[in-house]
Amino acid sequence: MKLPTGVIGFCGQPKLNTRIVGGQVAPVGSWPWQVSLQRSGFHFCGGSLINSQWVLTAAHCFQTSTPTGLTVNLGLQSLQGSNPNAVSRTVTQIINHPNYNSGTNDNDICLLQLSSPVTFTSYISPVCLAASDSTFYSGVNSWVTGWGNIGMSLPSPQNLMEVEVPVVGNRQCNCNYGVGRITDNMICAGLSAGGKDSCQGDSGGPMVSKQNGRWIQAGVVSFGEGCAEPNLPGVYARVSQYQTWINSQISSNQPGFMTFTSTGTNSDLSVNCTGLPPVPTTTTTTTLPTTTNHPINTTLPAILTRTTNTTLPTTTNGPTNTNHTINTTLPTTPTRPTNTTRPTNTNHTINTTLPTTPTRPTNTTRPTNTNHTINTTVQQPPPDLQTQPIQQTPTTQLTPPVQQPQPDQQTPRCIQPLPNVRTHRDNTLFTLKHSNLESIIHYMNLN
Repeated sequence: MKLPTGVIGFCGQPKLNTRIVGGQVAPVGSWPWQVSLQRSGFHFCGGSLINSQWVLTAAHCFQTSTPTGLTVNLGLQSLQGSNPNAVSRTVTQIINHPNYNSGTNDNDICLLQLSSPVTFTSYISPVCLAASDSTFYSGVNSWVTGWGNIGMSLPSPQNLMEVEVPVVGNRQCNCNYGVGRITDNMICAGLSAGGKDSCQGDSGGPMVSKQNGRWIQAGVVSFGEGCAEPNLPGVYARVSQYQTWINSQISSNQPGFMTFTSTGTNSDLSVNCTGLPPVPTTTTTTTLPTTTNHPINTTLPAILTRTTNTTLPTTTNGPTNTNHTINTTLPTTPTRPTNTTRPTNTNHTINTTLPTTPTRPTNTTRPTNTNHTINTTVQQPPPDLQTQPIQQTPTTQLTPPVQQPQPDQQTPRCIQPLPNVRTHRDNTLFTLKHSNLESIIHYMNLN
């Protein structure tokens, strides 16, 4: 069982109550949260300690909110004689529930603030309170304690009394008392055969049930008809209905609220009698959280990824992409003159299959590719070939013009290898350095 925030870690764990009690007289220290409310030394109501400075009791115990003369006695075993473990405190504040109805006993619950905190001992310690989500099915065992003073002509016992009674469902309790008499703010407990009832306890006293080693207060003794009469169980204020209200009144050191969970089937759901409304469809309400998951699942497709897909066609900028128009302008011829820079790329191979008529290129600015490997071995011409002057073409004269050979000089057919000269078998490209200028002689016909 998980403790909520603000709970006192040891609530509902009496050190001296280690057995399932079933006798009439409670052993000393069995119910350390039990208190006796007294005026001028006379006991009139019971209550339960819920933290070090607050007591829970019934609203009908107080006709006035004035705490004058009121004392809270803790650690008592007997109303008479000495009680070495007893501690008493005065009361500074009486807080009845604002919706308490004295005519119907609805919301019959009250808080008392002690004048100062008490120290917890083996005989004084708080009880746990039923949280708002607690369930008490018909037949759940519960215990009622007190000194037996509820205004009836019964001998008041000297010692603290205890009685075990089973929970009676609200539908059955309504059939017993009259439909509409028992509200959701009430819980009933008692034997259908009678003989045990809260009249053996006190008004304002606690009704508790045990779960997982902790005692949890389910009810506050409120009213009943007769004492232990058959089919007339005792009626209690249902503590789990008041968790929010109690916490709103106690700002610090809040009580220990714990969830009591019933197991099995609640037989009270099968009870019917004249005038009793049909059983609430609690099963449908419990399935509501699961059904609400379905709308959530249906909204997941509603997160329209399809709409994002439909926006893809809406982005018709693809057809209007001007890249297509750029492609249409690519074939235009005006851009080709800009490609005339390609001859400056020295990596291109010069076509050596030009006509035999040697024409000197007009592009005299071509840089000499010094990276080419010069073949220094010049093929010797055949012996039958005589050196002849190179035929000059007047229209392809270089700048500066190449000096013409003198009549008595002939250009040797086999030119001595120079640096940076690339020779081919049929057509030879010579790169000559003359007067620090580069001259190119293309395509000598070696025929």
